[in-house]
Amino acid sequence: MDRRVPTGPIRHRSRSRLLLATGATAFALMAAAATPLNPAPQQAHAAEAKTTPGSGGKKVLTVAINQSVDSMSPFLAQRLVSTTALRLMYDYLTNYDVKDGHTIPGLATAWKPSADKLTWTFTIRKNSTWSDGQQATADDAAWTFNKMMTDPAAATSNGSFTANFKKVTAPDPQTLVVQLKKPQATMTALDVPIVPKHVWESVKDFSKFNNDKTFPVVGNGPFILTDYKVDQYLKFKPNKTFWRGAPKFDELDLKYYKDNDAAVAALEKGEVSFVQGLTPAQAAALKSEKNIKVNDAPGRRFYSLAVNPGAQAKNGKKFGDGNPALQDKRVRQALFAATDTTTIVDKVFQGHAVQGAGYIPPRFTDYTWQPSASQKVSYDPARAAKLLDEAGYKKNGAGKRVGKNGKPLNLRLLCHATAPEDKAVGQYMKEWYGKLGIGLTMSCVDNVTDPELAGQYDLAFDGYSVNPDPDYVLSIHTCAARPSTPKDTGSTDTFICDKKYDALYSQQAQEYNAAKRADLVKQMESRLYDTGYMNVMAYPNAVEAYRTDQIKSIETMPQAAGNIWGQDGYWSWWSAVPAGHSASKSSGSPTGLVIGIVAAVIVIGLGGFVALRRRSTAEDRE
Repeated sequence: MDRRVPTGPIRHRSRSRLLLATGATAFALMAAAATPLNPAPQQAHAAEAKTTPGSGGKKVLTVAINQSVDSMSPFLAQRLVSTTALRLMYDYLTNYDVKDGHTIPGLATAWKPSADKLTWTFTIRKNSTWSDGQQATADDAAWTFNKMMTDPAAATSNGSFTANFKKVTAPDPQTLVVQLKKPQATMTALDVPIVPKHVWESVKDFSKFNNDKTFPVVGNGPFILTDYKVDQYLKFKPNKTFWRGAPKFDELDLKYYKDNDAAVAALEKGEVSFVQGLTPAQAAALKSEKNIKVNDAPGRRFYSLAVNPGAQAKNGKKFGDGNPALQDKRVRQALFAATDTTTIVDKVFQGHAVQGAGYIPPRFTDYTWQPSASQKVSYDPARAAKLLDEAGYKKNGAGKRVGKNGKPLNLRLLCHATAPEDKAVGQYMKEWYGKLGIGLTMSCVDNVTDPELAGQYDLAFDGYSVNPDPDYVLSIHTCAARPSTPKDTGSTDTFICDKKYDALYSQQAQEYNAAKRADLVKQMESRLYDTGYMNVMAYPNAVEAYRTDQIKSIETMPQAAGNIWGQDGYWSWWSAVPAGHSASKSSGSPTGLVIGIVAAVIVIGLGGFVALRRRSTAEDRE
């Protein structure tokens, strides 16, 4: 159930793609101080970049991906690769600053709430055009939101953002007015791609339209999707009319590799420019390779073990085949106590992660949470055994845990076939659970989405990319996130429905005071921890590498020791400068730390992290 941010092949339930191409001419962009209309200064670049082998002279940036796109529709996509691609294709009302993640202008240049905070007025920029030449206006934004408010299928991915909207209008091309039913704290962090009304209003069925048949896809982001083949590639060209300035490579390709070893080999041969989701062994080997830089920085995702609490739709219909034993809190907490997260961090991630606990990674300092000493469930097999005894699952003569019905306690663990960390952790769990008398069968498959959505699992490795604003990842554990019927698809992560959690979610969603809202978010994390539905085992680093003879420099997010892949925005690929370019001097403010052949790669070890304002998007939901 890894939606938006995987280390390696991880689970996600949505869709995305990216690619770019432009002419062989290089551009020079002015690097100026940030202003309301140009909040992120641009890097300067010049001509004569090196070309990628087999590219016909074009400067192609090829990114290896190992996750399948779920959909290219902004209304359906949930997987990290898909939402990453959509951030390249469409502008959002607001964006997150590459330096520290604070909110900055996007399609909207300004916003203002009414005194009661129930009406928000956004000013839409005049210099944004769709790639087919038409002007992007407030009417496009109003149509996007109204479609989500009136069509349940269109609310599949981001419906939590518009569920509280009462009315959305566009009184003129540059003015968007959103009226709310009650206060909403996420109004400057609406992670919803704005689509062109004149293109999308002809779509008949939003539950089936995946936006992947007609190319080029009309958008107003920094890149234009020109081609897509399932589990092969996404191809993009630069949007030369993008208001912030065109990207610098002639083409951006996201190339699919089922096996990350093959992706690493392609990087070594120069067939790809960038690889993410490296194992500790791969990272160590690449550090000694010529023309390759390894970036090892605190990540924005968590790695957890999710429990199937019993899949149920909002209409009350139950479905799936989750083990009913897991509906007992004592059994869930026994599994917590039987899991040695120290071993997972030290042996599996080999220090390229920090030990988990709360739902929000430590990188987001405002929202991260740790249990108190009395609340913390540490590795304690004796306690796990006691909890199982109390729950009625005692050992028989053969050392197997059996319930009162005489049936053995056997569980199924769903994992990603292409994720080495899943397999390694799973083997440890088989050993730990086995000593307690619990049987564990691993089912590692290429497509974890189908069994997850069908509720056909007991335990599953889970992970999400957290954005500066945590509302979206918090929303996926609410009762409202469940599917309407067993046949429908909801945004739920693990079918959790807890009234206390829901009440806290509602409170934080309406709280504008930052400190009070952060406290409510931490209470939600505490509640989630105590229920035992989610065991956050680790916060993996972003371990990735790129070729310095193809990429001269590229932005990380945050700029100080941040990640390249899976950012809250388009900064990395938009900012990437081809090798061979000479940067022109700028009289403006510096853009900040850039990873390049001249910049040292910052490696953060166990326990290190960068303070980033609590994440703010909904797509990893990103």
